[in-house]
Amino acid sequence: MSQPLVSILVPFKNTEAYISDCLESILKQTCTNWEAIFVDDGSEDSSFAIVENFSKKDQRIKPLKNKGQGIINALQTAYNYCKGDYITRMDSDDMMTPIRLEVMLKSLEKHGKKHLAVGQVNYFRADGLSDGFAKYEKWLNKLTKTGANYSEIYKECVIPSPCWMLFREDFEACDGFNPNRYPEDYDLAFRFYKAGYTCIPCDEILLQWRDYSTRTSRTHEHYAENSFLDLKVDYFLELNYDASRPLAIWGAGAKGKKLAKLLLKNNIPFFWICDNPKKIGKHIYGEELLNFDYLAELNHPQSIVTVANEDAQKEIKAYFETQKMKSMVDYFFFC
Repeated sequence: MSQPLVSILVPFKNTEAYISDCLESILKQTCTNWEAIFVDDGSEDSSFAIVENFSKKDQRIKPLKNKGQGIINALQTAYNYCKGDYITRMDSDDMMTPIRLEVMLKSLEKHGKKHLAVGQVNYFRADGLSDGFAKYEKWLNKLTKTGANYSEIYKECVIPSPCWMLFREDFEACDGFNPNRYPEDYDLAFRFYKAGYTCIPCDEILLQWRDYSTRTSRTHEHYAENSFLDLKVDYFLELNYDASRPLAIWGAGAKGKKLAKLLLKNNIPFFWICDNPKKIGKHIYGEELLNFDYLAELNHPQSIVTVANEDAQKEIKAYFETQKMKSMVDYFFFC
């Protein structure tokens, strides 16, 4: 029996310093029945020539030019060209571990459709990894180990964009790369969640995830924090908000204020609570800031927490547990 075909979709732009490493990692895969669709999004360096040279040695590598502009158009171009039974994405500045495709493919064959294969990641940087990325890696891998990725989806993107795989039919059922919305990887993660695809637990590192100062996710306006919050609010209102219950915002920092503005824009009523004595009793955007203990006066509330301090988050979560409130039903951490 022939092995099913895996389509690897790789948008790229000006990554000549790293793209050979990416290509070599794909060539070293223990799973050999794949096609790698590399789509150049207007590179001004030698990236495209590097991919072309690799394609001359291995016809499984397909170099294309973006028919539009931007990473979403590049991904759409790649998908329209691919023929695989399974779909996965890769970034041109990262590297797959040799077993990545094999592990993901076997997981999907075992569990069947409406499942999403994910893998643990190893962040690295030439001049040393920041504490922020080290914490993100630890947090993401902890979720992936048990397949609990969706449980904290409103914090940050819980599906690493270069490390997932699913059946082609399921990919198309959740509208694939069609939505023209950034950040495109986080939007896709929410659509996986909306579709009810189960994340398959994985305790293997399947991606070497490179960080550097000029990476697109660090520099492009589409990946700014405000874009993330807009996305979170829209999906929360669609998927988890219960209009029959009072809604409370915890925290009045920059993120709490931005959240309040978005809720007001959507005509969503809410109570705003905090523990800062200097802010309690004041009005921001016409909304009064209330003491934390006001929550006890609300009947069966839902809460969005925008407090970033880790110790404060632990205290808030402990409080929710004493009230027998459930995560992703009664409360949602947005940071």
